[in-house]
Amino acid sequence: MSPEGGARTVSETKRLVERPNQPAPSPRVRVRRLAERGHYESSTIYSILDEGLVCHIGFGEAGSPVVIPTAYARNGDLIYLHGAVGNAALRALATGAPACVTVTLVDGLVLARSAFHHSLNYRSVVIFGCATEVTDIEEKRMAFTAIVEHIVPGRAADARPPSDAEVRATRVVSMSISEASAKVRVGGPNDDPEDVSRSVWAGHVPLRLVADVPVPDRDHPPSAPPPRYVRDYARGPQPGDREGWAVPNR
Repeated sequence: MSPEGGARTVSETKRLVERPNQPAPSPRVRVRRLAERGHYESSTIYSILDEGLVCHIGFGEAGSPVVIPTAYARNGDLIYLHGAVGNAALRALATGAPACVTVTLVDGLVLARSAFHHSLNYRSVVIFGCATEVTDIEEKRMAFTAIVEHIVPGRAADARPPSDAEVRATRVVSMSISEASAKVRVGGPNDDPEDVSRSVWAGHVPLRLVADVPVPDRDHPPSAPPPRYVRDYARGPQPGDREGWAVPNR
């Protein structure tokens, strides 16, 4: 998606991760290990968030660390999370407790000539901050729509919107993406010079998320055929585009 929430092409995303970096917005999001892989420009961070499906929320509860996976959506410079009113994670975030939200995309397996240098190609985002509970009814409805559209673009127009009772039964929080960083690895292995002559295959295996054939509801078979956004569902780089990520590793 674009900074405003529109679709972004793979070639656009590739150009984003190759742009010169902006400085880290804070010391705690500055990438220290392999710092050259760090990216702080919002365009790169947004592109990763817009492609991901699941985030992990980290927070403290009763003195213990907790990490919970959940769906999410980005709208502008905010990320929205939602769940039941009794959801412990959202209840903690709604109080303004410090939190960390992460999203990771795995783009490939990196097979080196030594066990030590095996790796993954990935794009990841880490966001630090404090969430704010959304109490405005219209903003809550917008968040519902944004999350549905983030998961399946085009679906919100077909699905019944949430009722007033469903809106009241759902807690929604938003979190600024202002304190965030991305880390990206692309390309093949970084073998030691003494290992490159070893007679063993080395390289990388690209991975991508693939949608299988849609399965209709068996309990209540739909009267309508699957819409185009279901039949043609795709996320991230597709065949023919994937080599665009195979630039020299950094």
